[in-house]
Amino acid sequence: MPLADHLRELRNRLAKGMLAIAVVSVVVAFYSQNLMSFLMHPVPRCTKGLGESTGGSCAVIAYTDLLSPFTTTVKVCFMAGVIISSPVWLYQLWAFVAPGLHKHERKYTYWFVSAAVPLFLAGAWLAYTILPISMRVLLGITPTGSANILPMDKVLDFIVRMILIFGGAFELPLLLVMLNFAGIVTGHRMAGWWRGVVMGVFVFGAVATPTTDPFGMIALAAPIVVLYFIAVGIAILNDRRRERANPDAELDDDEAAPLDLTPEPLGEVERVPAARALPEQTRGGADGQPPARYNGYDDVT
Repeated sequence: MPLADHLRELRNRLAKGMLAIAVVSVVVAFYSQNLMSFLMHPVPRCTKGLGESTGGSCAVIAYTDLLSPFTTTVKVCFMAGVIISSPVWLYQLWAFVAPGLHKHERKYTYWFVSAAVPLFLAGAWLAYTILPISMRVLLGITPTGSANILPMDKVLDFIVRMILIFGGAFELPLLLVMLNFAGIVTGHRMAGWWRGVVMGVFVFGAVATPTTDPFGMIALAAPIVVLYFIAVGIAILNDRRRERANPDAELDDDEAAPLDLTPEPLGEVERVPAARALPEQTRGGADGQPPARYNGYDDVT
């Protein structure tokens, strides 16, 4: 298609995806209280309100701004609309990209998408599971005799950030498998990286999880390390399959492409006059002038 038609199709695809997000967000708005209660469930709540000074055992959730209830509800509904309507806008994105892919590329895309969704959901579920422990550890730093008053929007941002970090981190091994299937990195090279990868994953787990205890770091790093070694195994199997499919995989370069050194007649060769083959050697000009040039270049060039 011409460029204008591609842009027109992209506009239509984006419009359909945004419409789906808007419709789902409006529907979710009717259940926003239930959704916010579900998201706030990991936070240990104080039962006696602001008058209770319990140190770090619980917290009071409060709105600190007049517009905070409205903006927080809109944010939660929009986030839920993006997640729930993801099949629609992902399909629109796929429908725009798929005509430019080969058949085998489409097949690999189906496999990768099928693996990416459960991996992200597993990471999100793990984050939601360990959130109560993370909350208690963070609240436990509060001195005795003080109370924790947490803004609702800050708490929701923290919970959503943890879910996105865990879900995105679970996609890293899949990215390595994609690079291997694309022929960019081999399984043996990935296996040689294991020391640095394990160290980097644990450092990432310590930075990404705000808790001061090692539980959150291990909860994030250990599954990623296991998934990394699974990705290495898949990459090695794929390399072996690729070698079996290549008949020249076990041959050296000279054996795969032997050189034919048998001389052959060149036939009649046109003789080019010396004057045409090379520019005439030039000499320097008189009175210390620079040497003459031939078509803008000196004779050496």
